[in-house]
Amino acid sequence: MAVAMLTILNVGVAVAQDANEAAVESQGFHQILKDYFIKGGPGFMGIVLLCLILGLAICIERIIYLNMATTNNKKLLANVENALATGGVEAAKEVARNTKGPVASIFYQGLDRMDEGVDNAEKAVVAYGGVQMGQLERNVSWISLFIAIAPMLGFMGTVIGMIQAFTQIQAAGTLDASLIAGSIQVALLTTVFGLIVGIILQIFYNYIIAKIDSIVNDMEDSSISLIDLLVRYKK
Repeated sequence: MAVAMLTILNVGVAVAQDANEAAVESQGFHQILKDYFIKGGPGFMGIVLLCLILGLAICIERIIYLNMATTNNKKLLANVENALATGGVEAAKEVARNTKGPVASIFYQGLDRMDEGVDNAEKAVVAYGGVQMGQLERNVSWISLFIAIAPMLGFMGTVIGMIQAFTQIQAAGTLDASLIAGSIQVALLTTVFGLIVGIILQIFYNYIIAKIDSIVNDMEDSSISLIDLLVRYKK
């Protein structure tokens, strides 16, 4: 029994030591990252950090909006069809009004113009589809702007750092590695952080674009199905 207790105690101590070492290593990594960021200079590194913060804010807002805009379009179309069959256009409009998402909004616009004929309803669907597409793509261009700016700022910091290094060499009149090491380090750090920001935002950007394309395809398919449904209803 005593041996078992000692074994459990040793295991617990070993686990605690491993946890402490992991915490120290994690803290050390964050401290190293902070030190490198400070060494990069507050000017360019601050602007690069601002690009990351603003870009991520827009990405998060777009992802939340696009996920809320995603609906079960087949279920919506079936509900609209049942409402048309039982209660007419007004009942179908009520179903579309009570459903969230761009597809439901397009359906409502088409049904609202139904009394003017199927052709006018189709024109309303197409026109409002363009409006909804603009809503889906809102602020996405800013993400691509930050993706382009962040690495460019990093490269600019690299160029400035190299200019400072050569200026120091010219002033000293000799090539001393310790003399120019700081300027070269700053130059490389700005490039690294700029590329990291660009890579992070590019991943989110590609996801958002793919999500928008998927929603737009669903909007087009659902719009065609709605027009076919309205044609059958008129007949």
